[in-house]
Amino acid sequence: MGTIYKINKGINQSIEFKGLKAQYIWYLGGGIILLMILFAALFIIGLPSLVCVGLIGVLGTVLVIKIYALSRKYGEHGMMKALAKKQLPRALKCNSRKVFMRNTNR
Repeated sequence: MGTIYKINKGINQSIEFKGLKAQYIWYLGGGIILLMILFAALFIIGLPSLVCVGLIGVLGTVLVIKIYALSRKYGEHGMMKALAKKQLPRALKCNSRKVFMRNTNR
């Protein structure tokens, strides 16, 4: 019998983890780290631990829902394209005809 090799069909595919695509994995990780820092700050200030846990739980749930919604709506590159599209001007305004005049002295 010959050697059997498994074919990796995920070559050149974007990273995906439980439905999150590409950069949204990093966004979720960064958000969780910020929530941990916020929890520590609230606990150090002296808020009761149940209040801290409840607040961080609600904020964490909202974070996860929003990140998954962005991942579903825009996909891998869609958010960058949407942000770039917002930077385009709606119209170009020209106050002079000099742009259309041809200089024949050259």
